[in-house]
Amino acid sequence: MDRAAIEQLVEQITREVVAVLHAEENGSACALVADGVCLSCELCVEKCPDQVQELVNAGASRVSSSPGVHGVSAALAAMIDHTLLKADATNEQLTTLCDEAKQHGFATVCVNPANVAFCAEALRGSPVRVCSVVGFPLGATTPEAKAFEAQRAIRDGASEIDMVINVGALKSKDHDLVRRDIAAVAQACHQGGAHCKVIIEAALLTDEEKVIACTLAKQAAADFVKTSTGFGPGGATLADVALMRRVVGEEMGVKAAGGIHSFREAAEMVAAGATRIGASAGVRIVQEAEQAQ
Repeated sequence: MDRAAIEQLVEQITREVVAVLHAEENGSACALVADGVCLSCELCVEKCPDQVQELVNAGASRVSSSPGVHGVSAALAAMIDHTLLKADATNEQLTTLCDEAKQHGFATVCVNPANVAFCAEALRGSPVRVCSVVGFPLGATTPEAKAFEAQRAIRDGASEIDMVINVGALKSKDHDLVRRDIAAVAQACHQGGAHCKVIIEAALLTDEEKVIACTLAKQAAADFVKTSTGFGPGGATLADVALMRRVVGEEMGVKAAGGIHSFREAAEMVAAGATRIGASAGVRIVQEAEQAQ
């Protein structure tokens, strides 16, 4: 990354930090930075409905376009990747996962590569897609290995791929390797007609590293950035989702994953800028949304 790009990243982070500090000093409920992203109170859905509406319109239009609570529930379901990534997942559990995804209208089921073909067959004829993971959960494999893994998963029926970045390379400031790593998978995905989501494992990164990771993902033509694997030291946070949305703009998706267990938590992630939710508790989330009618 050249000097001009680094200076731009630093300026961007500085603006966001100043916005939060200004809000804290003045006791305001929300610290809205450019593009309407809130980085302070985390309760904007309740406290600032007008500002949240602007945010949802900018970053999660499928939710904002729905007229009522029931519509929001349906829209939220369509944003959920129903996830089962346990090493001991059985065929019976995978069948249940797929049946629930069809029943509730989830966007995808997200499974390990070895389970893609099974789920693709179980979902045949339904609008639910199959998502799989690459370089998971550590990201510490080569670009070539990740690209091949993506190609095979797509051949088996996956239409979305969630890849883990090389976190060690990012922390070593080997940005060219990180960019090539993402680009290799993104190219394999696009050649196979699939979407590429980039897991940055935000809990392991500084804010500056998060901005750099998202910038590299955008440069490498990925379709989404994603907060977490769910196997790292922490999951999605509202601050991380807001920061990631701020960096990638409206051109890319933002997936919040890890530790999202309720409708309230999912709704807050959407308000912060998420356009996709990764959760194993998808059924509970939509049931709570329906009960809120």
